[in-house]
Amino acid sequence: MCALTAGQRGRRVLVVDHANKVGKKILMSGGGRCNFTNSGTTPENFLSANPHFCKSALARYTPWHFIEMVERHGIAYHEKELGQLFCDDSSKQIVKLLLDECAAAGVEVRTHCSIERLAQRDAGGFTLHTTQGMFDADVIVVASGGLSIPSMGASGFGYTLAKQFGHAVLPTRAGLVPLTLTGKHAERLQDLAGVSLPVEARCNGTSFRNFMLVTHRGISGPAILQISSYWQPGEELRLDLLPGRDAHALLQDWQHSRRDAELKTLLGEVLPKRFAQRLCEHWITNKPLRQYNEPELRGIADLLGSWPLVASGTEGYRTAEVTLGGVDTDGLSSTTMMSRHVAGLYFIGEVVDVSGWLGGYNFQWAWASGHAAGSAL
Repeated sequence: MCALTAGQRGRRVLVVDHANKVGKKILMSGGGRCNFTNSGTTPENFLSANPHFCKSALARYTPWHFIEMVERHGIAYHEKELGQLFCDDSSKQIVKLLLDECAAAGVEVRTHCSIERLAQRDAGGFTLHTTQGMFDADVIVVASGGLSIPSMGASGFGYTLAKQFGHAVLPTRAGLVPLTLTGKHAERLQDLAGVSLPVEARCNGTSFRNFMLVTHRGISGPAILQISSYWQPGEELRLDLLPGRDAHALLQDWQHSRRDAELKTLLGEVLPKRFAQRLCEHWITNKPLRQYNEPELRGIADLLGSWPLVASGTEGYRTAEVTLGGVDTDGLSSTTMMSRHVAGLYFIGEVVDVSGWLGGYNFQWAWASGHAAGSAL
C-alpha cells in the first residue's frame, strides 16, 4: 500500500521482501478468503500505549477507500458478520490487486531478498545492504510486521532496526491468540475439545460477545481471541455462558413450569449438552428444579452469568494473529509515520505499537498507515 501510493506520486520505489513470495499473511488470512477490512473501523478498535496515535491515518484512509479499489478491480466480496468483509473467491485476489497497482505505478518488487544491514549515508539518506546487492535510498520504510506466525517468516527484524536508530520498542506479546488451561480446568474440559458455544468474555473492564471453542489445550474461538489481547497471566477472566439472557429469570421459569426436570437436562437445552453435563458435574450441584431454594437459584444464575475461568497462558506467537506492543509511537509522526529521530525513516503497520481487534481491523491499519507514509514520501 505504501509502495503503490508513493509510486502513484511519481516516486521511484523498491519493495524488498525476504520471503519467496509477497503477501503470505494475506494469502492465509480469513481461511484463504482474506478479511481485508472492517466497514465499522474506528480508533476504539485498536490497542496502543497512545490510543490517539492511529486516529489521523485511519481518518484519511477509510475502509471505503480500500473497498473502492476492491470494486474497481472487480473483486466480489461479502460481509460475514460485524462489518467483516471477505473476498467471495480467494485472498489471492487481494495480493494480485496490490501487485497490479504497484506495477501500474512503476514499483519494483524483489523477493528472496534478505537485508543484511541498513546504514545512514554521510551525505544523507541510506544504504541498504542485501543478499541481492546494495541500494541507495533517500527514504526507508520499515513494514516488517511483528512476531506472529514465525512459520510465515515473521521476525523481530523491525524492532532491531528501530532500536538501531534510537527508537524505543515497547514490550511485545501475542495477541488475538488461543488461551491455554492447566490444572483442574484443563482436566475438566479437555475431552470436550470441539464443543462451541456463544459467550460474553470479560476481562479488565472489556467484554466481547461471540463464540468460544473448547480445544485440547484450552479455549479459543472469536470471543476468546478478542479478549486475549486484554488479558495477561494471573488476571481474572469471566464468561457469561448465557449472553443476552436473564439466567435467574430462566431458572425461576423452569422451577415453575418444569419442576421435576433435572438442571443438567434443562441446561442441555440452552447449552451444548456435554458442556451442560460437565458444569453440573464440577461447578453446580445437579438435582430436580423443585429441590432448589431461592438463594441456590441465585447462586447458579450468578455462576452462569460470570463463570470464572483460570487461564494459564496463551498459545504464543505460533498461532497469534497479531503482535501487541512494538515501536513506540512517541518516536513517530502520527500524520506521516516518519521517525522523529531520523529524517527519511518510516515505520508502518504491525511493527508499530498499534494492534487491532479481530475482524479486518489490522488490515485496515496496514492500508491506512501505508497510505499515510506513501503520501508523505
